[in-house]
Amino acid sequence: MAKIDDLVADFLAQKRIAVVGVSDKRETGCNLNYKKFKDAGYQVYAVNPRIDKFDGDVCYPDLKSIPEKPDAVFMLTNPKVTEQVIQQCAELGIKRVWMHCMMGTKPGLAQSMTSVSQSAVEMCKANGITVIPGSCPNQFLKPDFGHAAMRGLWRMFGFMSVN
Repeated sequence: MAKIDDLVADFLAQKRIAVVGVSDKRETGCNLNYKKFKDAGYQVYAVNPRIDKFDGDVCYPDLKSIPEKPDAVFMLTNPKVTEQVIQQCAELGIKRVWMHCMMGTKPGLAQSMTSVSQSAVEMCKANGITVIPGSCPNQFLKPDFGHAAMRGLWRMFGFMSVN
């Protein structure tokens, strides 16, 4: 069983990260992740099929449209969209993904606030894709007080284990 800290360190060691689910309609957690990755020096690619620009950058309709293959993909999407994104990752040979969940990595928590799809997690395993099925990069990448507190609480309650 991989430890979440090892999976996170591997994910954050990548240089090119696609962020799927950015929004121009309202400020979202996905938008915040995009900006934090960008501010931390990552090459980030915004992905949303409904918009052309995000935060002054090109926004791509899907992973296949990005001019160079991302090293990793973070997504904050509906779980049905997550499954489509994982299919694209498998086709493109992307080997690291992070599916957002507000409540850590314990399956079944926060059903209305998660991008995690158990069938997408199984697709990852079947295709040799390392997956972080929950939690949030903002809890690890220079976290603000709230995200650091969440990470600590989820650890204390056992919501940060990965199978």
